[in-house]
Amino acid sequence: MARKDKKIAVAREQRQADIPAEKKLWSILRNRALAGFKFRRQHPIGPYVVDFACPECKLVVELDGESHLDRRNMDEVRTRLIQSEGWKVIRFWNSEVYDDFEAVQEVIYRECIERTTERTPPPPPAPPPPPLLVLQAPSKTGRGGRGGKNRKN
Repeated sequence: MARKDKKIAVAREQRQADIPAEKKLWSILRNRALAGFKFRRQHPIGPYVVDFACPECKLVVELDGESHLDRRNMDEVRTRLIQSEGWKVIRFWNSEVYDDFEAVQEVIYRECIERTTERTPPPPPAPPPPPLLVLQAPSKTGRGGRGGKNRKN
């Protein structure tokens, strides 16, 4: 339980960090602003905390800055582990968020649509027809009982 609490504390701390590219992207992801998809910011998955995650689509969006230039191998290991849990990871450079914001938004939107379309289960089978009602003929005594003689309780 302590490990989970630590991850949550790290996620909270990272949410407080003021990274301009994350702040800009969050402005279009928060409050279901992107086509109604619910995103979470600094969301724990496995041993990692990802920048943005949409649980409905199982989509992770990561923003990379200059610090990631020499961490490529670590990022690949992280991505493989997250993908092994069924998530798709897409990465953008911070500069892409600044220079081509609409294209970043479009890629995220298309991934969400594609992943929800893939995961939509087929409609359930039609329910079986109700059983036929069997009507009973009235009893010979006319009293609706079992047809026997009058009984005293």
